[in-house]
Amino acid sequence: MKRAFNFSAGPAAIPTEVLEKAQKELLNWNGHGCSVMEFGHRTPEFQSLIDKAETDLRKLLSIPEHYKVLFMHGSASHQFSMVPMNLLGTNDTANYLEQAHWSKKAIKEAKRFGNIHVQSAYEQTEHGLSILPENQWKLADNAKYLHYTSNETIVGVQFHKEPEVYQGKLVCDMCSDILSREIDIEKYALIYAGAQKNIGPSGMTLVIVREDLFDQMHTNRVPSLYQYPLMAKHGSLYNTPPSFGIYLASLVFEWLLEQGGVKTMENLNQQKAQLLYEYIDGSSFYHSPVAVDSRSIMNVAFTLSESNLDIEFLQQAKAQGLIALKGHRDFGGMRASIYNAMPFEGVEQLVAFMKKFEAEH
Repeated sequence: MKRAFNFSAGPAAIPTEVLEKAQKELLNWNGHGCSVMEFGHRTPEFQSLIDKAETDLRKLLSIPEHYKVLFMHGSASHQFSMVPMNLLGTNDTANYLEQAHWSKKAIKEAKRFGNIHVQSAYEQTEHGLSILPENQWKLADNAKYLHYTSNETIVGVQFHKEPEVYQGKLVCDMCSDILSREIDIEKYALIYAGAQKNIGPSGMTLVIVREDLFDQMHTNRVPSLYQYPLMAKHGSLYNTPPSFGIYLASLVFEWLLEQGGVKTMENLNQQKAQLLYEYIDGSSFYHSPVAVDSRSIMNVAFTLSESNLDIEFLQQAKAQGLIALKGHRDFGGMRASIYNAMPFEGVEQLVAFMKKFEAEH
């Protein structure tokens, strides 16, 4: 069966080569005569698996030794609470940039645990939705950290560089662009990312946290499974981990290294996004709601000139093997998520279909 080109925002496409290898090993992992899902997490075999996953991830992102890598249960939404629970004391303040759907959810949860200063990070300009220039931000002084979302999936707005302020104290929700581009880990106190976009299946979240912060964390009031220091002390194995998610993530990390690493993927992702945005900008039938300097290379949102054609567009696209292009319910329109697993050919076929659809309407 021919695989569709899956433009879902998440759970998103996983590289075909990764799925084929997992399929081959499903009943007999590494010659052990059983699935990786059936291995105890205290066995030397599973320890080797999680160690290799961490080693490969550190290589991909150039993660310094004084940062801990945690493979956590659940979604990034769990981190909306875990971050302030660990990092904020009763009277502490944190800065949060308000962007769209996900950052607002993070702010709502954080307000349960500390004083949260909110700064709007977007503005509507004549060129479209744009990130508000940093010199217009008003942040609280002496805050413990600055939280922001590097790439908002809803309408496809992305920070293309880290904020200059609070470097070393940045906390970032990097769900939808981690491993898609090079980053300087040292600028962050903590990074978290749900797996289901660029890492693997849903149900696991990656956390990268600077180790010296552990001494400042307020874990006496935090449930054990939510304590970063405890999870780090036990190498993400304090309790039964999301073992199959870790296994698939390890295969994705291997695949990324085989492709040439994050820099190679960044160049390819730029090419995919450029191809799609250039066609949209050259068309009077399609429209991007985001200003050029703030556009995401992962999530390309666009509308049709006549919204009554949306259903027909989606139906015809699906018939061509181009699936999951419907925009988020808060935005409408279309959204093409072109994460690492999306090949250049998929974007080429999408653009060819869009041209044909425009010519017919």
